[in-house]
Amino acid sequence: MARRYWVETLGCPKNQVDSDKLVGTLVADGMLPASGPDSADLVVVNTCAFVETARQESVDVILALGDARKDGAELIVTGCMAERYGDELAAALPEVDAVRGFGVPVTLGHKPGPERHGSGELVPSLDLLNLPRPASTSPWAYVKVAEGCDRACGFCAIPTFRGPQRSRSIESILAEVDQLAAQEIVLVAQDLASFGRDQGQGERSIVPLVQAVAERVARTRLLYLYPSDLTDELVDAICATGVPYFDLSLQHVSRPLLRRMRRWGDGDRFLARIHGIRAHEPDAAFRSNFIVGYPGETEVDHDRLLAFVEEAQLDWCGFFAYSPEDGTHAVGLDATVPDELVAERLAELSELQDRITAAHRDDLVGRTIEVLVDGPGVGRSHREAPEIDGVVHVPDDLVPGTFAEVEVVAALGPDLDAVAATVAAR
Repeated sequence: MARRYWVETLGCPKNQVDSDKLVGTLVADGMLPASGPDSADLVVVNTCAFVETARQESVDVILALGDARKDGAELIVTGCMAERYGDELAAALPEVDAVRGFGVPVTLGHKPGPERHGSGELVPSLDLLNLPRPASTSPWAYVKVAEGCDRACGFCAIPTFRGPQRSRSIESILAEVDQLAAQEIVLVAQDLASFGRDQGQGERSIVPLVQAVAERVARTRLLYLYPSDLTDELVDAICATGVPYFDLSLQHVSRPLLRRMRRWGDGDRFLARIHGIRAHEPDAAFRSNFIVGYPGETEVDHDRLLAFVEEAQLDWCGFFAYSPEDGTHAVGLDATVPDELVAERLAELSELQDRITAAHRDDLVGRTIEVLVDGPGVGRSHREAPEIDGVVHVPDDLVPGTFAEVEVVAALGPDLDAVAATVAAR
């Protein structure tokens, strides 16, 4: 009888791609998906270690799945926590059968491996980037185009355990896009706009990739763009895909604080870029994230960020409390911000952005927009990235995987209600 697996994924879309590649390997080796972790022979937890809250969530999930698994099932921990804290994690969690990094942490009794855990043997590490994956089960799919990061942002430990940037070939990416058979491809990487730079392909090699993907699918979306690399050529390429969605990694707007973060730019430069894109494409949508309470953040810095959020009028925005990470530049900085003050600043920023997002959504009422129907009763326009933004509630009879013209009739916070107009031919 075939063994069954369950893969639990935590963290960002890049982790989801890693899990999909792992699933492709498991399926290729004859395993079948389980209906839940309690019916699986192999339970894999793909963890996140970006900040303390993510690490705690990962540990909580590991413990919960360890309790829920059936007798004899093996529990494997992989992902960022496994790579960053492998030995420590294995010692702290004796209920885990194995802790593995970014290889293929699967127990397959019929394959040789260097280590034995439970009834099976572990497959040696492989590069997940170039492993095959199954066709997408939804109308959209993430595609990771590179691994690692060459930047040295003061708050981020990712380069210490994901390593330097290594880009895939365009040919391998396009082959994966074709195999996924999705209507929307979401390109992701730690530093997406730097794609190909490590291969000597120049600063703008992301542009031919975007163009090539856009020739194959109805929608091409980009996530995680460093602002200094958002060239005019890249802006034009994004707008030409029909998905003018700009996910900008800004992190703050105060020039002195950004320098303490070892980051480029300032609020004035960011605003000029955003206003320029809107002049070029009035229907462009913007998302960004900001760190609150980075060491040295003053009331002046906070006021600058509030003023920027008000003027930028971003469609979507996330605010996150600074998390000290071992091995980063920021750990050694002085002028830490008290937790109570960080919480106050977070609340103030979130309240402001909630009003802005709601106003943007209200402005869409009465408009006819095109949506990709993700599932029964749920769609997305170009303004909504999957899993992180709001959705468009559409009639249940619209077929998942198709495009439809719908009229927005109401806004409910980040979400929209719409009625069908006509189904677009694609």
